[in-house]
Amino acid sequence: MKVTEKDVAYVADLANLELSAEERAGMLRDLNSILDYIERLGELDTENVEPMAQVSDRYGVDESKQGSERFAYASREDVPEGLRKSLSQESALENAPDADGTFFRVPKVIER
Repeated sequence: MKVTEKDVAYVADLANLELSAEERAGMLRDLNSILDYIERLGELDTENVEPMAQVSDRYGVDESKQGSERFAYASREDVPEGLRKSLSQESALENAPDADGTFFRVPKVIER
């Protein structure tokens, strides 16, 4: 599958981006390069490769544990929403720069 100039223009329009001709050409080249690489990855034989539980050992890993226990820090206890303490609506709106008593008011950013 190849990305066309029409695809780039369509996505830029959805994202409300104004791209120059040079930027569109660069985006077209980059997106097609990414898709080519993904296509190459799809050709790899991964039948005997074990799935990874975590892609990085960088944060809070307990090396003395095995398997998913090493990453226990990354999960939290599953507490039903009604039992979890959260901000009341009044507290959340208390310091809002602009609110109508129920919702935050924010400036309109999309002109279309």
